[in-house]
Amino acid sequence: MTQITPMMKQYEQIKAEYEDAFLFFRLGDFYELFHSDALEAARELEITLTKRGKGEQAIPMCGVPHHSSEQYISQLIEKGYKVAICEQTEDPAAAKGVVRREVVQVITPGTVMNGKALHEKNNQYVVGLRKDFDTYTVSAADMTTGEIFVTGVEEEILALEEALSYDPKEIVVDEGLSDGMDLKISSRTSVPLTILEGTSSFKNYENLLQDIPGDQMKDGAAQLLDYFSETTKRVLDHLQKAAYYEADQFLSIDSYSRRNLEITETMRDRKKAGSLLHVLDKTETAMGARRLKRWLERPAVHHETAEERQSLTSSFIDHFLERETVREQLRGVYDLERLSGRIAFGNVNGKDLIQLKKSLQQLPYLYETLHVLNNDYAEKLLSSLTTPEPLVELLENSIREDCPVSITEGNLIKDGYHSTLDEYRHAMKYGKDWIAELEAKEKKATGIKTLKVGFNKVFGYYIEVSRANLKNLPEGRYERKQTLTNAERYVTEELKEKETIILEAEEKGSKLEYELFLQVREEVKNYIRTLQSAAKAVSTIDVLQSFAVTAEANHYVKPEFTDKKHIELENSRHPVVEAMIDAGDYVANDLFMHEEREMLLITGPNMAGKSTYMRQLALIVVMAQAGSFVPADKAVLPLFDHIFTRIGAADDLSQGQSTFMVEMLETKQAVDRATSRSLILLDEIGRGTSTYDGMALAQAVIEYIHDDIRAMTLFSTHYHELTRLGTELKRMRNVHVSAKEENGTLTFLHKVVEGAADKSYGIHVAKLADLPDKLIQRAGEILEGLEKEAGHRQESISRNEEPYQQLSLFPEEAEHPVLNELKETDLLHLTPLEAMQILDKLQRKLK
Repeated sequence: MTQITPMMKQYEQIKAEYEDAFLFFRLGDFYELFHSDALEAARELEITLTKRGKGEQAIPMCGVPHHSSEQYISQLIEKGYKVAICEQTEDPAAAKGVVRREVVQVITPGTVMNGKALHEKNNQYVVGLRKDFDTYTVSAADMTTGEIFVTGVEEEILALEEALSYDPKEIVVDEGLSDGMDLKISSRTSVPLTILEGTSSFKNYENLLQDIPGDQMKDGAAQLLDYFSETTKRVLDHLQKAAYYEADQFLSIDSYSRRNLEITETMRDRKKAGSLLHVLDKTETAMGARRLKRWLERPAVHHETAEERQSLTSSFIDHFLERETVREQLRGVYDLERLSGRIAFGNVNGKDLIQLKKSLQQLPYLYETLHVLNNDYAEKLLSSLTTPEPLVELLENSIREDCPVSITEGNLIKDGYHSTLDEYRHAMKYGKDWIAELEAKEKKATGIKTLKVGFNKVFGYYIEVSRANLKNLPEGRYERKQTLTNAERYVTEELKEKETIILEAEEKGSKLEYELFLQVREEVKNYIRTLQSAAKAVSTIDVLQSFAVTAEANHYVKPEFTDKKHIELENSRHPVVEAMIDAGDYVANDLFMHEEREMLLITGPNMAGKSTYMRQLALIVVMAQAGSFVPADKAVLPLFDHIFTRIGAADDLSQGQSTFMVEMLETKQAVDRATSRSLILLDEIGRGTSTYDGMALAQAVIEYIHDDIRAMTLFSTHYHELTRLGTELKRMRNVHVSAKEENGTLTFLHKVVEGAADKSYGIHVAKLADLPDKLIQRAGEILEGLEKEAGHRQESISRNEEPYQQLSLFPEEAEHPVLNELKETDLLHLTPLEAMQILDKLQRKLK
């Protein structure tokens, strides 16, 4: 039987409690990893894999130095892993047997508080999901800023959409949630997922959850807070009171539409550059950048909120000098939100406190500048922009400007802050001055110019004489301490006395300085709520000055909101496309819709700009309801409750879904959830299947939205036969993107005009793509033949005609059980593999 050492037994006991994390096990100056942790960490971190023990009992092992562990931990966190930090919790000298060790923190992708894994302009949300009776509780919290948001929804798909809307770094799910939720989450996102066991009680967090309605919803939020407590092993004083909201308080943009519209990142490479956020982000602070991103992801649905923001944006535009002064002042403000979090977490250092002091010193100047604007919303924000003078004074008197990053190596506290510390420093300075004088005196007395007084941690202070000069040293002048190859080291009684004074002063001074720093840090904790309030005001001001900068630079206009179903855009532009091309090259377009013109059917050639025209409306709506000005000469808009889009074609191979299945899923989102106050953008519905299937589906979708939903809709298509619906559907109109054909050459005008396109230009587009002339000529001949063959054939079913009857697969008088099972199967939420498994089961039943 293999015998394990007491230390390895301790390791395995602790590891059994943290099976889903890498266990960084402290041994001396290293964190060691063993067994499978070692194998995986060595591969991920590209560090040397060794063994502990010999022969068959050898255990895989690797390790990282304690002092540089943060970089290795950050690498693992960025790759989605968890890391449990196991420290020695007693003095090895006082330990009887194995040194006691405990996990002092579990670092996860959602609970990391510093390091490279933390992106300053992105929130670090962890989302919790739980179901009680018929309600799903969705809780989201950012450990780095202390923000907590809670809502409740009644459908699983809505809970999943709400969770994903936070772009979470981690998701935690109650074990009692319906079977398969973990698989549905994993199919939509790659973020780490943790299943939580046990129950949670909101009574532990009553002060944080007092605004959350209902005990079940409070318990759901408490489960997420319990997860934070269990992983951090600390009291989280910076967590703010949880904010409850109804999902309909914001403009709802589902995950498909956020991706299609490229609001915060591009579809192709998921980068910020090329997104709406990239165009609008002229913020000067990290917390301002995060708030801007949040506003774009969750625009307001109440005109009071949007108009309040627009009013201050207008003031910034009208007061250029004050705006530039505000921007300069904001550059001197560090990330107050995350500084507050780190203060509460206990990992703030001296440099962080200097940043805090400099930030607070900017607030009075910011207050004075904003007060000049004489704006009601600015005055409202200024009420939270108070400067805690006692805190500024404390930091000014206590922390040195040139303090090091480490808080245990001294040089943190200013001279004059503490009398005892000053005495120790005087002793050290006097002792070191004496050492320097001793060296000069001994050089003169012995005539040995290379004589020096040195120090190391093993032997302390010494006098060193090179071997070549030993003959010049008077006999018995010094006491020999150490012999080196090329020198001898000596001490004197007086030098030993001074060494004792200096080292004692250094030891006591360093210990006292550390204690004083902790006292200052604890005192700063008392101001966390004040700092968080100021951070919210500063970040809001930062976003609105950013809106003003982009509005002025890009000639945006202030939108007007109307309670009517009315859109009026004059010379509107796509904000991102416009920013990426030369000035003056963008072709602006008008857009006019109202209750008798709710749906526009858009035709025109590929590459002419249909998708751009559709996207720019959605982005203008997002900008307006977020509080920004918009790219147009005039803009009148209603307030929308949802935006649904189906734009672009892309197979979702990671989920086993074809282009057509993705198309149908995105269309389903719209037809299931849209209201008459929604905006729907559908591009080329039906192109992923056969021509007639696609045309039939497209027409059916148009009719359903027109008759049953009555949402404002832009629907682009290549099925020119559908333009006939413009005469049959009273609230639908045809428009097209114009193009000019001269001498067989097609020129895109990018202008949207009334009426249907008179023809398709597919072969012309192929010619623009520089396909071979022979191929283009043959395509033209084939097209001409097909058009003649079609003749008078009716290509679409009129809404006034009876559709043809498809033959039944089963006799009506004897409905088979398999048919019932097939009817109840939700095909739109099956992967191809699941569909094959169901088909196999049904086939076996039939046999």
